Amino acid sequence: MSTKKTRRTFVQEASLMMLGAAGVGAGAQVPGAATPGAPPAFGTAPAVGPVVTVETFAEAEKLVQYPLTPKDRAQAAGNWRQSMAALYERRVGPRKVAIVDGDAPYSRWDPLVPGAPVGAMHGAVVRSAADAGELPKTDAEIAFAPVTKLSRWVETKKISSERLTRIYLDRIAKYNGTLKCVITATPEVAMRQARTVDAEIGAGRYRGPLHGIPWGGKDLLDTAGVRTTWGAEFYKDRVPEKDAAVVARLEAAGAVMVAKLSLGALALNDVWFGGQTVNPWLLEEGASGSSAGPGAATAAGLVGFSIGSETGGSIVSPSMRCGVTGLRPTFGRVPRTGAMTLCWSLDKLGPMTRSVEDAALVLAALCGEADAGDLSNVGSSLAFDASLPVHGLKVGYVPGWMKEAPATDVDRHALEVVTKLGMTAVPVSLPDWPYDSLQIILFAEAAAAFEEETLDHRVDQLAAQVPDAWPNTFRQSRFLSAVDMVQADRLRRKTAMEMARVMREVDVLLVPSLRDEMLVISNATGHPSLTMRAGFVEVSEARSDWAPDPAHPLPKFSPARRVPHGVTLIGRLFDEGTVARVGLAMERVFGVVGERPKGFEG
Repeated sequence: MSTKKTRRTFVQEASLMMLGAAGVGAGAQVPGAATPGAPPAFGTAPAVGPVVTVETFAEAEKLVQYPLTPKDRAQAAGNWRQSMAALYERRVGPRKVAIVDGDAPYSRWDPLVPGAPVGAMHGAVVRSAADAGELPKTDAEIAFAPVTKLSRWVETKKISSERLTRIYLDRIAKYNGTLKCVITATPEVAMRQARTVDAEIGAGRYRGPLHGIPWGGKDLLDTAGVRTTWGAEFYKDRVPEKDAAVVARLEAAGAVMVAKLSLGALALNDVWFGGQTVNPWLLEEGASGSSAGPGAATAAGLVGFSIGSETGGSIVSPSMRCGVTGLRPTFGRVPRTGAMTLCWSLDKLGPMTRSVEDAALVLAALCGEADAGDLSNVGSSLAFDASLPVHGLKVGYVPGWMKEAPATDVDRHALEVVTKLGMTAVPVSLPDWPYDSLQIILFAEAAAAFEEETLDHRVDQLAAQVPDAWPNTFRQSRFLSAVDMVQADRLRRKTAMEMARVMREVDVLLVPSLRDEMLVISNATGHPSLTMRAGFVEVSEARSDWAPDPAHPLPKFSPARRVPHGVTLIGRLFDEGTVARVGLAMERVFGVVGERPKGFEG
């Protein structure tokens, strides 16, 4: 005999219990007793939760902008406690279910919508043949060298990994007090790994271009035995037992971990429990976030390369502001196992480096077999050939975007470089849709990821408590409409189909890096992007990720300050190789990648 209880039998038993408590005799008729064979019905559960009234609904309608008529409002209030309140039992009890960090949603985003053009899922990496030259005479010149050169020097034993590692550890000790970009330096781990590397290379075992190269990871990547804080006060003593998948892959490639780098708390902007990470090019402003530490540390020569993450701009924005190269991979390309979850269907991990080819070399090491810990991870290898020409490739652009802010003369010059290289500039268009409506997905998933920290008020400990910081956003997101969440998901698919149409017309897109529509669109659809330094602009006021605060105005400059400016290329799904090839060609023409921020040359 089945012991499963239907909604109706649950109601019947609950009614009997209530009648018994009231002293009703065994022979009394039970109101609402089920007729044999009657199916369960909505709206027949016992009343639970707080009392709601028509006034409750009248106020709630303002939050979701869905007005009811007086009649509809009265009906909704009349049975809310029987029909809807019980749906919160998972959270409010009595049969609560804990949903912990590792529990992923059942549904997942697949960027491969029908008709979407896709690059090579598997291939080989062919490095540039350029000679790295002689080892520079100063430690600073060595520290600022790209991985393309560092790796050749290590491979040919012109420098040992141990010496290179000490150079970066010394620079971290010297400059981190200014930049606040390192949460935890890892000298013991680093020196142990470096000595192992030198022994391997000495014995003739060379693993590849990352072998012996010191790196830093955004402090949302778990590292066994080394604290991983997520930038949050209440996790500053958190020490994981296992390495994140990307940490393990970099160790397998022979890379040397020298630091855990700062991130805005719980991956928002650039303020963490140790303060605000600042831009090496302009110390009066933040480095931008949330991959603030990777951006600042890479720009200031504190690491050979770094790993950042992006959900809605967290690689693109700090890369542009700090003048480094950020490669945000296709959603699903790099496994996120062991990385802090903000949004299951949006989070991506990728390299931040000092050159385009560096980014491709690092991404190649992050690819591999599908990782079972990340349901969205796709087994792949990177196809990239630095020697292939770009002549004849089609580069799309939205004409209107190039004529207005945030585009600058640097962006417009980049479009001229496209044709100078023999590529074809192709005007494209996207529908005029409310793309910011897609942010419902980000806010709902993020609020779910940090539900417990919000409900028990741990988020109140975070340094940033302004209206646009996570604590308020997590709380507000409880009042977003579930129906609108589904509709946003449907809009996401429509948007992906439009991007598929555009990417069938061109090989890559050139866009102003901080164009809001494309940041939202490409993160939602999962397309890869490459942000790279393309020139310099002058700013008369510090920039910020945070909403304007009249009580704390941003510093102004007279004369204006000269800072890097980057442009962004968007590629086809799983076609990072073409994006990097175009970026490499443009980087050579721009000729600005070698300039360093002043004050960090020592």
